[in-house]
Amino acid sequence: MTNDSLRIGNYTFQSRLIVGSGKYKDFAETRAALDASGAEMITVAVRRVNITDPARDNLLDYIDLERTTILPNTAGCYTVDECVRTARLARAAGLTDLIKVEVIGDDKTLFPDAEATLEATRILVKEGFTCLPYTNDDPIMARKLADAGAAAVMPLAAPIGSGLGVCNPYNLRIILEQATVPIIVDAGVGTASDATVVMELGADGVLMNTAIAGAKDPIVMARAMRLGIEAGRLAYRAGRIPRKLYATASSPLEGVVR
Repeated sequence: MTNDSLRIGNYTFQSRLIVGSGKYKDFAETRAALDASGAEMITVAVRRVNITDPARDNLLDYIDLERTTILPNTAGCYTVDECVRTARLARAAGLTDLIKVEVIGDDKTLFPDAEATLEATRILVKEGFTCLPYTNDDPIMARKLADAGAAAVMPLAAPIGSGLGVCNPYNLRIILEQATVPIIVDAGVGTASDATVVMELGADGVLMNTAIAGAKDPIVMARAMRLGIEAGRLAYRAGRIPRKLYATASSPLEGVVR
């Protein structure tokens, strides 16, 4: 139980929680939430956050880069070309070879464009990126992304920012059953119990942003998420009891005088 690290490509983490960096009131709150969460990786939208202009306020100045890995993402991209160009920009800025591959297919639902995501992943893998593609909860697409060389696959639990929790646990179970790379559930988690459910299903980790940043107290929620992730992972590894229709006595009945 003591050696339970998460390995993604050449990177190893003790925490199985990945947090986002958007929607906080300021960078100081982002840093405080990150610290409370215990996360060792934070995702940053290359197109929405300043990472290249030293004259402007920079999120990276608030993060301890000795203990926190930056996961650039291609949020806001709607085409393969936009996605690939944004990933290259992140690497050129000296961040990392990690990239969360996002290609959005619809403005209203913000569901990913699975075909474009797969194509972008293939291109970026060939260019030496460590790809973590965000996708629908489709077992076939998850398998294709892994076959394309993704270091981890990130299926959604529910639409981005919805807080609905796991809408389709059965698809996630199939994805996890056939997985050959880590599965990081991304999008839809609303509270700590959702995170626990995800981990009890056997997911390797959870990425979340709105559930923490949008809470009334983001710092307290970040800590709650940390504990929820840890509890869910421990429960998964411990192995739950079978579900039964009728009661089973907690104490043995043998030898009881009736």
